[in-house]
Amino acid sequence: MNDVTLTSVGGLLVGHQTRDERPTGCTAIVAPDGATAGVAVRGAAPGTREIALLDPASMVQKIHAITLSGGSAFGLASADGVVRRLRETGVGFEIPGGPVPIVPAAILFDLNVGEGATAPTAEDGYAAAGAASDAPVEQGSVGAGAGATIGKLGFGRPMKGGIGSAGYRFEDGTVVAALVATNGLGDIRDPRSGEIVAGAIDEHGNFVDTEARFLAGDQPGDASGEGQNTTIGVVATNRTLDKVQCHRLAGIAHDGLARAVVPAHTRFDGDTFFFLATNKGAAVDDDEFGRIDTAVAAAVSDAILSAVRHATSVAGYTAARDL
Repeated sequence: MNDVTLTSVGGLLVGHQTRDERPTGCTAIVAPDGATAGVAVRGAAPGTREIALLDPASMVQKIHAITLSGGSAFGLASADGVVRRLRETGVGFEIPGGPVPIVPAAILFDLNVGEGATAPTAEDGYAAAGAASDAPVEQGSVGAGAGATIGKLGFGRPMKGGIGSAGYRFEDGTVVAALVATNGLGDIRDPRSGEIVAGAIDEHGNFVDTEARFLAGDQPGDASGEGQNTTIGVVATNRTLDKVQCHRLAGIAHDGLARAVVPAHTRFDGDTFFFLATNKGAAVDDDEFGRIDTAVAAAVSDAILSAVRHATSVAGYTAARDL
């Protein structure tokens, strides 16, 4: 894995805000000059905001930020703060009364982690947008990944998830990178080795292997994950793409998710991926799409692995680094 993170894509800034009361937070991905965007939802229990306007047939051609948040449906309020911060700084769709920032959002469920059920607010979103910079993305138990957990299908104890970023830079200047808040029901596998990196563990700290248990016909015990999951993320490139192309590549991002989270896209997950093109480089021609497709899926898998490897143990959830 190299040193590429989402901010390696020219035109993107990333900022986190993490709550003190319990593990939760939000992350703002800001495109001050605007970005072409697409989205793909594969989980059956999503929580989102303003994704209809990303449809290729919709009028809006550029967005100005994406908000990823913990806090379940309550966390969608954090996008209000991102909108307010961007408007104050002159970023948005220009109208006579002042700019209107276009800020789609997606949330994950973390209300059961730690004490109480506090969720990120508009003030947290405002702070995350204010902290956004082009520095390498901070990873682990921060921002939208602060309360993320994984391995929750009931065969063993869940572990700590997090937020991670990874990507690829090519000799011609093309960059493809992903930022993923990893909070799935399934175990996390390294797709190159097939080994479990994090997931459900037994009382001795050994991986249970959820997929193997299901395929052997076993039934989980008291599942701890119903409705309490969802992996969300953003993948981006500095190349020029239209909305149709971004929409398709958002779908490819889920290929990377399915390689690293096993099982993925369950009826209790709301897995959602955005794809952004900052249009700083040349348009992608037909001959290049094979490379872009491959890099998108690989970046997502790598970001998921990075999320759990950077995570820290919290509120009774063991992190991979502590096994």
